[in-house]
Amino acid sequence: MSDTPLLKVEDLTVRFAVKRGGGFGQKHYLYAVDNISFEVKKGETLAIVGESGSGKTTAALAVARLVAAYQGRVDLGGQDILQLAGEDLRQMRRRVQFIFQDPYSSLNPRQRAEDVVREPLLSLTKTPAAEQQAIVDDLFAHVGLRPEQKRLFPHQFSGGQRQRIGIARALSTQPELIICDEPVSALDVAVQAQILNLLRRLQAEYGLTYLFISHDLGVVQHMCDSIAVMYMGKIVEHADRLSLFNNPLHPYTAALLSAVPTVDKTLRQKSRRILIPGDPPDPVNLPKGCRFANRCPVAQARCREEAPELKQVAEEHRIACHLVDESAQSPL
Repeated sequence: MSDTPLLKVEDLTVRFAVKRGGGFGQKHYLYAVDNISFEVKKGETLAIVGESGSGKTTAALAVARLVAAYQGRVDLGGQDILQLAGEDLRQMRRRVQFIFQDPYSSLNPRQRAEDVVREPLLSLTKTPAAEQQAIVDDLFAHVGLRPEQKRLFPHQFSGGQRQRIGIARALSTQPELIICDEPVSALDVAVQAQILNLLRRLQAEYGLTYLFISHDLGVVQHMCDSIAVMYMGKIVEHADRLSLFNNPLHPYTAALLSAVPTVDKTLRQKSRRILIPGDPPDPVNLPKGCRFANRCPVAQARCREEAPELKQVAEEHRIACHLVDESAQSPL
């Protein structure tokens, strides 16, 4: 691992125009990602977590240039990839690869497994055909697939095996950054553990850097070095793994962690389930204060009037909450 950030995201914003009412009135925008910043160190894993609609997947897609960013900067190895176009953008795609959530729909059903893995080499590199085959053979072995399975079609594999094909495809161009978008959420629990262990082993072997998108904090706890928690397009807490799980400061983070099941009876007795009442605010008509205030059990008047800034309260621990100061004590 390195202290040098491979990926540095600054003030990233993604917005989508939405229709409200009829006629030719004022345009309305949904800010799916609203001015977020984070770093991922080389060889490490950063998780972005949050419930559905928090903006975590949209942020990952914007980093990979799969959706357009409205503003911000995404530095990969010191190069702002949001400014790239044409051949420069194509070369960048070799360096950033994606493992998608659904192994059933992310593979071309008309391609054999070896052709799926070879496809990025054909479209993004000038690797000779003989070398391509050697790379495909090696990747099949590394992800735990048998040589005779190369000629099979995706429908002839199980869900876990399909995800292994997706992982091999992502590795084919020797990327610097791999974005894992809920890579195990569509799999059985037993298969999830196999895929997570595979991702950790490949990270150690190839020196990979992961941006890991998930809603499952139980999975994140065993995969990631640091965690950013998102709510309604904003990062509300960002910390290293131990700090976040041992001392969650934001009420939203604490509520998410209280819902993580555990087989440890002692931990179950110590933990207190924190319920989040109500619904998230309208994403097109957001409140002027904290976006979590209408659901927060400890919200005060200031929370509803003034939006909190993401501030540092401890080493590698940042939080956006008016009720947390430099003492780093939870308001709950």
